Amino acid sequence: MALIVQKYGGTSVGSVERIHNVARRALATQSQGDQVVVIVSAMAGETNRLLTLAGEITPAPDRREMDVIAATGEQVSSALTALAIQAQGGQARSFLGHQIKMKTDNAYSNARILGIDAKGLRKQLDDGGIAVVAGYQGVDEQGNITTLGRGGSDTSAVAIAAAIGADCCEIYTDVDGVYTTDPNVCPRARKIGRISYEEMLELASLGAKVLQRRSVEVAMKYGVPLHVRSSLSDLPGTWVVGEDTGLESVVVTGVTYDKSEARVMLVSVDDKPGVVATIFGELATEHISVDMIIQNAASDAQGRTDVTFTVAKSDLDKVEPMMTSLSEKLGARDVQYDERVAKVSIVGLGMRSHAGVAARMFEILAKEGINVQAISTSEIKVSCLVAAKYAELAVRALHDGFELDVEPKRRGD
Repeated sequence: MALIVQKYGGTSVGSVERIHNVARRALATQSQGDQVVVIVSAMAGETNRLLTLAGEITPAPDRREMDVIAATGEQVSSALTALAIQAQGGQARSFLGHQIKMKTDNAYSNARILGIDAKGLRKQLDDGGIAVVAGYQGVDEQGNITTLGRGGSDTSAVAIAAAIGADCCEIYTDVDGVYTTDPNVCPRARKIGRISYEEMLELASLGAKVLQRRSVEVAMKYGVPLHVRSSLSDLPGTWVVGEDTGLESVVVTGVTYDKSEARVMLVSVDDKPGVVATIFGELATEHISVDMIIQNAASDAQGRTDVTFTVAKSDLDKVEPMMTSLSEKLGARDVQYDERVAKVSIVGLGMRSHAGVAARMFEILAKEGINVQAISTSEIKVSCLVAAKYAELAVRALHDGFELDVEPKRRGD
């Protein structure tokens, strides 16, 4: 007997017909002798509808009340799914965040999980039933409803899988796995059979939309195997697992891109200790995350240089007045902003042991006439900032250049 957690996204529960399909899948898994916990998101489009209603009431709604509103989407889909399982002859019970004691902090709309009391779930499973849990929601120490941020149902599912010692967590979505890149951009994209937690974490943080970053972090921390697959077919998907020597032999696993960042450049500031600390200290105070950073050595006789960095476009409204004030304080000549940029990245465990991967990436982009504006790296990824109009071209060129459409040979094959 295995213990399986199945998470179904908004499109998978987007209609009554699809909810019945979820019920059939859950019952089919249980019929194999396995215990099943089902985690559901709100029906597709429901969370946006609810938040839009709140915005029509007031332009600046209270965040606590927003979480109360947003959490109702999952409440509805969990109860409907339990009813569908019952209608097909199964035994099921729905559980909300406060009923399984999904304890979180009080950071409304982006709460973090502190602990889970899984006794109610275990009893339901031991009694031969399927537990259906509303994803995305929890409760803080004061009993207030909280939500985990967009994509939070993934995190709910993985955290519950870790708490109950599940054998695996199946993430059902509208795609049939993780691809080497976005198939809508590159038709030659190939489904990946197995990928490491680290690679998936990088891809999730660099623009891939299949899994929420925090869910991968939890899976990696607790060693929960993830199986990303389609709710509309029975085909195997992509396993997200720990490292092995076979995975390490693949130099580049995937290519991704992100158009949600903007470039900010402070022109001609003093190249002396404390200047950069002042700039990024101000941003940190306002909880603004910075991605790529470039500072050259002094470029003129006066010992002045430019400082360039990227932030989320959604933070620009806060960044612009801060940088205007800072530029005056630091004596900068100008502040320049560019929203027409994209971050293109390659990811792969094999970069640790293969030299020249970054150089190859730059050569491929250069052949396409694509200028690199900024670079950031880690052990297993290289990211380049390019003009947004070249993003899709860059993705296709890199995908072809690293021959990602070809199934790689792994050690031991």
